[in-house]
Amino acid sequence: MELLKKRLKFLITTGEYIILILDVIVACIKRPPPWSSIREQLYEIGVLSLPVVAMTGFSTGLVLAAQSFYQLSDKGLAGATGIMVGKAMITELGPVLTAFMVTGRVGAAMCAELGTMKVTEQIDALQSMSINPLRYLIAPRFLSGTIMLPLLTVFSIVMGIFGGYLLAVYFFKMSPVNYFDPMQHYTSPFDCIVGLIKSVVFGVLIVTICCFKGLKTQGGAAGVGRSTTTSVVICYTCILISNFLITMGLNVLKSEINRWLA
Repeated sequence: MELLKKRLKFLITTGEYIILILDVIVACIKRPPPWSSIREQLYEIGVLSLPVVAMTGFSTGLVLAAQSFYQLSDKGLAGATGIMVGKAMITELGPVLTAFMVTGRVGAAMCAELGTMKVTEQIDALQSMSINPLRYLIAPRFLSGTIMLPLLTVFSIVMGIFGGYLLAVYFFKMSPVNYFDPMQHYTSPFDCIVGLIKSVVFGVLIVTICCFKGLKTQGGAAGVGRSTTTSVVICYTCILISNFLITMGLNVLKSEINRWLA
């Protein structure tokens, strides 16, 4: 009986979450939020996240270059260091690590802010004044997160490739040509599309999950803490699962398209 209740609660929560996403999309289309609110969230999500995203991408590029060179140099494949760094950053590590950093820096703050507004009845006050909380509170975050996550991901990828370049050229004494040439030949537009699609999906997941958990907060200050922690854990889990599903789905789709065209 207890297991059945948990399953029903999970299904109900999932349904409410999907309805929230649809309502936010409708609110954005029917009556977009004011530009001032969007601009504030663009700055909060994007500009203020640049330092942590830069540090994450740069350090990841350093580690990838070091591991690739040490693993491949004794096999005569040191020239593949650049392509290893570029492929990994563009398709996997750039989008995922950027999403993780934004979740920890922005997502948790969103959930805590909305959770505090919920337990102090500020959201109820907005509704009593005929103000739609979805349009006023969530829509600007939704639009800003969807826009800024791809841009932050591109920035993280550039920093990772740059970090790998510095290590490969100035520490391992590789030629810049040997670092960049394989990357140009073996990195396809499909890889870039995969990375951008992932970043858009991650942006939607981060904003909607954290806002949803914030709106469902109960139990005062302790409830805000629980909701914030839970939202971050759920975001990380959904990012990892969706990353796998998108990778498999897009690559299978590409294989099927190539087979049909052959």
